[in-house]
Amino acid sequence: MKQKFDIISSTCVPLPLENVDTDQIIPARFLKATTREESFFGENLFRDWRYNPDGSINESFVLNNPEYSGEILVAGKNFGSGSSREHAAWAIAGYGFRVVISSFFADIHKNNELNNFVLPVVVSESFLANLFASIEEDPKTIVEVDLQNQTVTNKATGESEKFEINGYKKYCLMNALDDIDFLLENKDKTVAWEEAAKA
Repeated sequence: MKQKFDIISSTCVPLPLENVDTDQIIPARFLKATTREESFFGENLFRDWRYNPDGSINESFVLNNPEYSGEILVAGKNFGSGSSREHAAWAIAGYGFRVVISSFFADIHKNNELNNFVLPVVVSESFLANLFASIEEDPKTIVEVDLQNQTVTNKATGESEKFEINGYKKYCLMNALDDIDFLLENKDKTVAWEEAAKA
């Protein structure tokens, strides 16, 4: 969903598991879907963890725990490994997450998130561990992600870290632009350059 980013202040959903791959984020059987509706993929985010084999709700899984909610998913190291399926980013966005915080992302998945208006924030392992601890102690812990200043702050402890982001993607997120939108926004500059090149 195209939404302008500035400062996101939210409670978090903790997923303290390492090496979560894209098949766990959205199982392969959903790649055959003929829709790209965000709600469809959001409903099936972590499908095989959210539901038991008989279709009943797995009450022990964090997304089914009413104590946890928010626009920020806090995940363990190496999030989004495995296949390059963009459907995984669709599912995260479709569920309503706008930020994913981890100490490491698989590169392709990280770019897929950015292309789908989800901000992947890379933090140190110590910051991540402290954040998990804060959320476990108080599920209402607030985290503030400031894209303009590229900072993430654990409001429970006051601890803050800077994060890196490609300048182009930062501009696109802050202005709710996808790649086509950006090209159209700069159409006049492109035409002027082409005309100058012909002269």
